[in-house]
Parts: sequence; C-alpha cells; structure tokens
Amino acid sequence: MANNREPYILLTIYQNLYEERHGRKVTLNKFREKWGMQDVIDSVGFDRAKELIEYYFKTPKTNHTLQFFFYNFDKLDIMQKEIEKDKVNRQLLREATKKLVEGEDQ
Repeated sequence: MANNREPYILLTIYQNLYEERHGRKVTLNKFREKWGMQDVIDSVGFDRAKELIEYYFKTPKTNHTLQFFFYNFDKLDIMQKEIEKDKVNRQLLREATKKLVEGEDQ
C-alpha cells in the first residue's frame, strides 16, 4: 500500500457524491470498506478509481451501492473506455463526412 489514506479519501468522495445524487447521507464502516477500496486502487490506480466513482454516479442506476461498485468497477472501467473511444470515432466520422460533403459541393 503506497498511501494508507487513499481508500479513505475515495470513500469520502463516494459518500459526498451519494449525498449529492440521492439527497441523503450514506453510512459506511470505513474501516471495513477500506479493504474493498484498496483492491480497486490496486487494480486501476488511485486516479482512475476516483474517475470511476465519479462516472458511477453519472450512470442511471437508482441505488448506487458501494458493494455494486466493488463488484463491477472493472466493467465500469471497460464501459467508460469504450464510450470514450466511440466518441472519438464518431467525431472523426463526422469530420470525414463533412469533408466529403464539402468536396462534392465544389
């Protein structure tokens, strides 16, 4: 463990986002949950784990449980990467189509 405070930082971010999204506080046993969050950090790194927590609260789930996040963070990681890749591909396609259309008008 590089930094013992990192899991607690992410758990606090989770609690703040939960309260912001659902309008009520969530009670966590941070001592117990730090181990699950440390596994997330060990798998994807602290910065990526923070991004995934933020992304998790942008999903249309009705209840953002911490256990669901722990069991599915890897799937969220893949999904977010695929969505970003799709955005880039769509932008490139739009630009290519625009050039093609502008080339036909001349």
